[in-house]
Amino acid sequence: MHEKCGVVGIALRDREVARPLYYSLYALQHRGQEAAGIATHDGFQQYDHTDTGLVGDAFDEADIDDLTGTRGVGHVRYPTSGGVGTCCAQPFSVSFKSGSLAVSHNGNLVNTEALRDTLAEDGHTFTTDADTEVITHELARNLLSAAPIQAIAETMEQIHGSYSLTVLHDETVYGIRDPKGNRPLVLGELDDGYVLASESAAVETLDGEVIRDVAPGEVIRLATDGTEYTSHQLATAESAAHCFFEYVYFARPDSVIDGRRVYEVRRDLGARLWEQSGIDTDVVMPVPDSGRAFAAGYAGAAQDEGADVEFAEGLMKNRYVGRTFIMPTQEQRERAVRLKLNPIKHTVAGRSVTIVDDSIVRGTTSHQLVDIVRDAGAEAVHIRIGAPPIAAPCYLGIDMPTREELIAADMSVDEIEDAIGADSLAYLTAADIARVLDFDSTELCLGCVSGAYPYDIEGEKSDRETLYPPVGVEDPPAEGD
Repeated sequence: MHEKCGVVGIALRDREVARPLYYSLYALQHRGQEAAGIATHDGFQQYDHTDTGLVGDAFDEADIDDLTGTRGVGHVRYPTSGGVGTCCAQPFSVSFKSGSLAVSHNGNLVNTEALRDTLAEDGHTFTTDADTEVITHELARNLLSAAPIQAIAETMEQIHGSYSLTVLHDETVYGIRDPKGNRPLVLGELDDGYVLASESAAVETLDGEVIRDVAPGEVIRLATDGTEYTSHQLATAESAAHCFFEYVYFARPDSVIDGRRVYEVRRDLGARLWEQSGIDTDVVMPVPDSGRAFAAGYAGAAQDEGADVEFAEGLMKNRYVGRTFIMPTQEQRERAVRLKLNPIKHTVAGRSVTIVDDSIVRGTTSHQLVDIVRDAGAEAVHIRIGAPPIAAPCYLGIDMPTREELIAADMSVDEIEDAIGADSLAYLTAADIARVLDFDSTELCLGCVSGAYPYDIEGEKSDRETLYPPVGVEDPPAEGD
């Protein structure tokens, strides 16, 4: 089961932690709308509550009051290929001989089945198909014979794949990031304690100050009295594998991930898109809200070069319809696009239009957008995408469709252009992404666009360096130079 979610962990000195955790989950709501949960500890007992739905639906005032204690962890989950229901909600909690344990997980293991089989042979029983339960059982097993940091180190040796975890072991909170840093995790300071969260926006929501990102392979332990934290670098990898899709799609624009301001990254990607594939049109408009920063960067770069182009809103969003990308059926996605977006006719009628968005996954939304804008009177509709074609599934935490569902898996850019009915279509390349992010390309996970992954996955390529060169390599000279 893929877990593209949001996690948080907080330790405070004197204040009850449930409400700050609740507010933090609101700040991470964009990372998951299917279920939410909180686990707390008061020094004597662990308390937990999970439910389906948005954060505001999963908790009422009584639920918050019942979650006593000054330390705790929280989680938001989005629809995935796994089951739907409270059994899949997190934090995943257990009580065992060495105490209580609650684990919140963002990511996806690649050796879940093998590890579950090993644990089952040792007598462990499982109630879900979630890899989070496997992580919890493995950690619990190691805690029976080792101190917490050593037990975490032994667990990290056994679990392979993508994970950012917040863990509540009895009254102590830990933050754990996998050795390749695939999923984000940030450390922040509050007036009366410390916080670990998937994104800096959650820290700022609590009026906290971001200290830094948790390093790949690092474990942060928050003191039980909320007065300090300690760092333990438990694992290293030859290269990182930061998920580029966090910057392009999932993270909040106001977040900072691994030192990169997400909004500025998206604007810079939009500017790069103009440099690489700009086309003269009357108006540049974003797909709200996902394409707004890209479109602003694209239009700004065009105007800086003297293009006579307007940046305008041409599509009005109904904010009460969820993300079509994470809706479970094709019929629901198609209906949602029409419910979600309505054209502003005076912006597009009689004009050539460039629509800018962050990605094309199945192509359904893009095709309908082209139809919507043409029906509103546009003379020409061009599509520009601030990411490379999504051509392969994700095994590391994003519930990406299968190859059969991905429009770029077996279509060229020209063929996709025809399929969605656009007058022209252009994407950024993987090299463009790496240059804008100022990462060496071998430090990024680009598996969903390259088909090569940072872990050995059965049936997939894993030699990333042969598929895209390091950022420092110069572009080849033009033919004839």
